[in-house]
Amino acid sequence: MRTIVLSCLSLILFVVINSCSTLPSQHERKEADFHYKMGSASLSEGNLQSAFVEFQKTLQLDPGNKDALISLGYIHLQFEEFEKAKGLFLRAISIDPQFSDAYTYLGITYIKMRQWKEAIEPLNKALSNVLYKNPGQAFYYLGMAYYRLGLFDNAIDAFKDSIKRSPSNPQAYYGLSLAYNKMGRYGDAVAIIERAIDIDPAFNSDKAKFITEKKQSLLTSKGEDETDTRDYLEIIKY
Repeated sequence: MRTIVLSCLSLILFVVINSCSTLPSQHERKEADFHYKMGSASLSEGNLQSAFVEFQKTLQLDPGNKDALISLGYIHLQFEEFEKAKGLFLRAISIDPQFSDAYTYLGITYIKMRQWKEAIEPLNKALSNVLYKNPGQAFYYLGMAYYRLGLFDNAIDAFKDSIKRSPSNPQAYYGLSLAYNKMGRYGDAVAIIERAIDIDPAFNSDKAKFITEKKQSLLTSKGEDETDTRDYLEIIKY
């Protein structure tokens, strides 16, 4: 019995010592924080490659840095490296199961992969956190997931929730207009898309510019993007 107890204690001690040895030192954490700040600055300037390198350095020093994980995942998302992005977001969630930003980006990744159904659970998980500071984005992508699945009533509710929380973001207005159009609520679709054009800094209330740009984008858009663009142009004619 004593031998078993001693063996268990030895195993526990080994695990504790081994775990501690993998934790970054105070110096490593300080250096990792420096690289994370450098990466964030590069990211805000649109320099994805420089940010990519800095976040990699951060994680080499501090593999459990959840913010660096989702920042690096975001860059992979921009590079359309979806599996790599998904893996990083899942790692961040494993470190902090309440990390709503990671759930939101995971949902966005599924949407980019055209896996609409799979996107719903992580987006709802993000929104289940009452302390989440950016629910408008999660509601928007939840609305898009429902929209792609043909669940237009659910999509309308999600887009409205996004607008309530982020009233100056035109994305949800565009999505809501598309959903109203699919439901045959053409007057509502027109009113909402006009509101979107009004608040979208790309157009600043210039409907003619919106129409011209959408017509131009038809030359290169494919799949759902092409369908959405044709729907926008159909709505704006009413």
